[in-house]
Amino acid sequence: MNPYKILIIDDNRAVLRSLKLMLSGVFKAVAAVPDPHLIPALIAAGDVDVVLLDMNFDNRKLDGEEGLFWLNRINEQPNPPAVVLITAFGDIDLAVRSVQQGAEDFITKPWDNDVLISKLENAILKHREKQKSAMLASKASELENKISQDRRLSLDELERQHITDVVAQENGNLASSAERLGISRQTLYNKLKKFGILA
Repeated sequence: MNPYKILIIDDNRAVLRSLKLMLSGVFKAVAAVPDPHLIPALIAAGDVDVVLLDMNFDNRKLDGEEGLFWLNRINEQPNPPAVVLITAFGDIDLAVRSVQQGAEDFITKPWDNDVLISKLENAILKHREKQKSAMLASKASELENKISQDRRLSLDELERQHITDVVAQENGNLASSAERLGISRQTLYNKLKKFGILA
């Protein structure tokens, strides 16, 4: 059994029961509901790893637009789970659109159990890699911005910033701050006065 939590959304209760029964032996936790309006509340805690989302909830309209709508709502959440879309009315164009809009994968009904399980587990791993890459890119961007800002600072400003950071890290202890900076306590005191940190 894998350690993941899955949320299944399908308005066909027979399909919902069948999926829940089958996936309960594979996933650590399985939640299954027929109403997509419950999605925001169910994923708010951030503990859902993947959503298996039906694409049609209105029998008069079977174009998959509802699935795409809810896919977008999921992806608007902070730290959203992976999404795999499922429908009996799938086609290649819809599959391409769903992946372009952020789904990790797409499967049609009737499904093969082994294929579905494989797609769900792969979707989680792929989604986590994307999130990790995005986080690293964000950190790299922050670091680049900081370096860029530091380049614009004068030597005095850089020194003032460094001394201020060290003193803060040492909770205002001048003796240990001076030791970390490799200067005497008196020199540190003079610099703090020079930079207006001490009156």
